[in-house]
Amino acid sequence: MESTGGSGQVQHVVVMGVAGSGKTTLVEHLTERLGWPAAEADEFHPQANIDKMSAGIPLTDEDRWPWLRSIRDWLTEQTRRGESSIVTCSALKRAYRDVLREAEGRVRFVHLTAPEELLSERMAHRTGHFMPTTLLPSQLATLEPLVEGEDGVVVVVDVPPQEVADRTITTLGLEPAPGAGG
Repeated sequence: MESTGGSGQVQHVVVMGVAGSGKTTLVEHLTERLGWPAAEADEFHPQANIDKMSAGIPLTDEDRWPWLRSIRDWLTEQTRRGESSIVTCSALKRAYRDVLREAEGRVRFVHLTAPEELLSERMAHRTGHFMPTTLLPSQLATLEPLVEGEDGVVVVVDVPPQEVADRTITTLGLEPAPGAGG
């Protein structure tokens, strides 16, 4: 089965941004609307990374490289199946995005952004996640926004999630799957 978003080309949407920006929620909506397989970047972290973050210790680049390569390899697996896909990944630095761009297929980024106060509030109210609110400032300090030449768009998350999904699909020029929810 081929899911190329109407372009004839396998493509991958990496929903990026700091913690609390709504990556997981958007991916849920996009998966429903596009019918593409999706993955959560957190699932690719080795236990040592999860333990560090749970303890409030920011990850180093050395911690991140194997994690990013695992995500890249998952994207390539989807391409080899002929499947476009969606993945969440903070992808805060261009160097991290460069690793993801090594995947086969077209890799596109959706940078979700919101004011720090909203991000902090969202993080404080979520349950079952290992990322403490105290790490938000380090993420914001690390963030390197998309620059010209990177295949991606910026989407402000100042509206309900369904509208964020609408903005994303429209901005990327994607077409919902026939019969997909919306």
